[in-house]
Amino acid sequence: MDEPRDRLRPIDLARAAGISTQQVRNHADEGVLPPTARTPAGYRVFTERHRRALLTFRALSAGLGGATARQIMAAVHAGDLPQALALIDAAHHTLHEERTALHTTGQALAAVAEQSPQVSAAPTGDLRIGEVADHLGVRTSTLRVWEEAGLLDPKREHPTGYRLYTPADLREARMVHLLRQVRYPLPDIPPVIHELRRSGGSEALRAALAQRGAELTRRSRAMLTAAARLNEYAEYTR
Repeated sequence: MDEPRDRLRPIDLARAAGISTQQVRNHADEGVLPPTARTPAGYRVFTERHRRALLTFRALSAGLGGATARQIMAAVHAGDLPQALALIDAAHHTLHEERTALHTTGQALAAVAEQSPQVSAAPTGDLRIGEVADHLGVRTSTLRVWEEAGLLDPKREHPTGYRLYTPADLREARMVHLLRQVRYPLPDIPPVIHELRRSGGSEALRAALAQRGAELTRRSRAMLTAAARLNEYAEYTR
């Protein structure tokens, strides 16, 4: 399939993929590309097959992440296409679970946002950090991380200095926990909580859920593109 006239330079592959020539060499060393022949001087001999492999890997990375993309390309080059397809199937299953979780969590978040802190199924009265952690099913260290990120602001008990969480604090902690369950980025959560404190409105929450949904849609389309690329490459190398 690959004749000497098909020989490509590292810069040719780099330009096709929009990366550096060093990244091309790194991918060759990682097994992302099929094995390369060497010239008598020791230079790698790249061909059209390597260019296609690189573009396939780039598409897979955009849709499934670099680690999974490397596993898929390694399976293809080992002649194990079923394993490569199984990894694709698993990624689609994970995405489906995330989308389902987003829908379910979105309903729960809306209910929490609209609920008065005093009218709740949660424990009443002020709670200490261990009690809040137990209620949410998280570690106390997680609550401290959220506090450091400006997501929680519990008052301090005098004179012990222990954190005390009011019903409003607990409601905010529940919202943070729900957003984190659907993998919403921690740095993007403050606007949601700050708006809840300021106005009690849920506009920022709706925007957060919409943003997360848009990200899942982007990933889904990227995975479709990646699967098509993989199919083309598998056909080319048959």
